[in-house]
Parts: sequence; structure tokens; C-alpha cells
Amino acid sequence: MDVWGWAIAVIAAISVGMAKGGLPMVGSLSVPLLASVMNPVAAAGLLLPVYVISDVFGLIAYRRDFDARVLKIMVPATALGVGLGWATASRVPEAAVTFLVGLIGAVFALNALLRPRLGAAREPRVAPGYFWGLITGFTSFVSHSGAPPFQAYVIPLNLPRTTFAGTATILFAWVNAIKLIPYWALGQINLSSLETAVILAIPAAAAVFLGVKLVRVIPHETFYKIITWALLLISLKLIWDAFR
Repeated sequence: MDVWGWAIAVIAAISVGMAKGGLPMVGSLSVPLLASVMNPVAAAGLLLPVYVISDVFGLIAYRRDFDARVLKIMVPATALGVGLGWATASRVPEAAVTFLVGLIGAVFALNALLRPRLGAAREPRVAPGYFWGLITGFTSFVSHSGAPPFQAYVIPLNLPRTTFAGTATILFAWVNAIKLIPYWALGQINLSSLETAVILAIPAAAAVFLGVKLVRVIPHETFYKIITWALLLISLKLIWDAFR
């Protein structure tokens, strides 16, 4: 990569770190950013080790802040989603998945913004959790864009902001870990990309603590408004990318 490519890669790594710090919607920017200077498939493969390394710091920060029921529901579902992504890796066009993720996220965000009462607290339900978990695992495997379907399930639960952040961090640490084997098998991770990933993991690790700080100082209502607006903007960007 040239100087401009490295600059974009560092920004993408920082977005990964902030996501691991409890702002999962920021992480959805990483692949689109890096894809502007390299092949999207290569970008996803390069960033996965950065995600995994950053996950370690995120798990330390949020080891006590999580919703156990949400994790019990979504962990097995996301594993199935990753398996589905691996099985269909050569058959499903990435643009189609990108469009689907963007459409789901945009519809949910618009509903939440236009009808705020949809954000009232509710109990985690098993069937919707399995559905959104499956979509989360699948879309995360394809392009690291699992945040929109995850948020579609979890935002209505109205969890405390640190619990929301910790649950997201733990769930995606699991998803990223199980993605390593299929990514390696598909040739999306190699020794050359690992060397670059280790360098990018340095700014990513530092950004984890910035994300944690922001989560702890942002008021509860403001936190969810930011998440919802970020979800809408990222989803619209995904739809644009799909058509482009």
C-alpha cells in the first residue's frame, strides 16, 4: 500500500478499535473504508485479525457488563450464520448481501426514529433472537457488517449503555474467533496479511479505550439516539455500495 492506503487502513483500524470499545456501529465503516483502496474481499481478510486482537482488549474492558440471556440466544445462532456464510461463500453475490443488510438496518432505524415508542424496554425473545443472530453471523462473515442486524434485535431491549456495549463486544469477539478457520481455509488470511494486521492492531487497540470512555460518558438517551442515527447512515451507505 502507498501512503494514502496506509492512512485509510489506520482509520479503518481505529474504527475497529472503537467498535470493540462498545460502539459496534463504528466498526461497520471499516470494510467500506478499506475497500476504497483495495479489493473488498482482501479488505475483509486483512481486518479480521485486527478485530480479533482488538477483541481481547474489549473483553477485558467489559468482562462484567453484558446481558447473559441475549448471549445465550445469539451465540449459537451466530455460529450457524457463520457456517451458512462459509457454505455459500462462492455462491451469494456480496452486493446482494450488502443491500440486504443496508435495507434491514435502514427500515429498523427509520421505524425507531419515526415511532420512538418502539424503543420501549422488552424482554429478549428466543425466536427473533435466533433469526437476527443467524443474519448477524452471516453478514459478519461476508463483510464484517453484523452490527445492523444485531442492533435491530438489541436496541428495542433498551439495555443500559454499558450492558449494550459489553454484550456487543462479547458476541462479536465470539463471531470473529470462529470466522478465523473459514477465512484461512478460503485464503482470505495469509502470512503477508497477518504482518500488516499486526501493525494495524496497534492503533486499533488504543482506540478500544477511546470507545470505552465515550460509552461511559454519553447519557443513556443520547447513546441510543446516536446508535440509531449511525445505524441509519451506515445502512444507507451499504445500500449505496450495493448499487455502485
